Amino acid sequence: MRNHTKLTDEQLICSYAAGDNVAFDTLLLRHKDRLYNYIYQMVHDSDVADDIFQETFVKVITTVRQGRYQDMGKFSAWVTRIARNLAIDSFRAEKSEAAVSTDNTEIDILNRRELSEDTIEDIMIDLQIEDDIRMLVDRLPDVQKEVLTMRFYQDLSFKEIADLTGVSINTALGRMRYAILNLRKMAKENELCLTR
Repeated sequence: MRNHTKLTDEQLICSYAAGDNVAFDTLLLRHKDRLYNYIYQMVHDSDVADDIFQETFVKVITTVRQGRYQDMGKFSAWVTRIARNLAIDSFRAEKSEAAVSTDNTEIDILNRRELSEDTIEDIMIDLQIEDDIRMLVDRLPDVQKEVLTMRFYQDLSFKEIADLTGVSINTALGRMRYAILNLRKMAKENELCLTR
């Protein structure tokens, strides 16, 4: 029997497109925690996050089955983009439903921006910052990009990073330091603001 866990995302998609449902299950299992957490961070509501998560994979299934998936070696980025777009659509729908007049209500001392959840504009800004950071990370030297990705996107400790990359912890820390310095320098050169 074929060991699906050793296949790349793209190999799994090809297998699924050819009728292998276990390949899809493996793909889902591989990405579900990261993707669900990403969605939840945007919507702060487990029911909405569940809905968006399921809708995301319905779109994945539909696209793959219709033969419209373009193999660019970036399944993870593609599925995240689908989830992000669905989350934005959800915010827009919620915003239009919540457009209620407050003319006749008393002033609420708790109705302050710093106490409220993020608006769609805040989320759009955050997503743009995230895109800008990813673009800058892609421009880093490979060893710096590797350490930064393992630390921030895979949440590995510096000891784990050192073990996986075959270097000392000090070398891993040094690469991270230079990566952050380079990101700041590139952000300044490109006039990018990386905070809201």
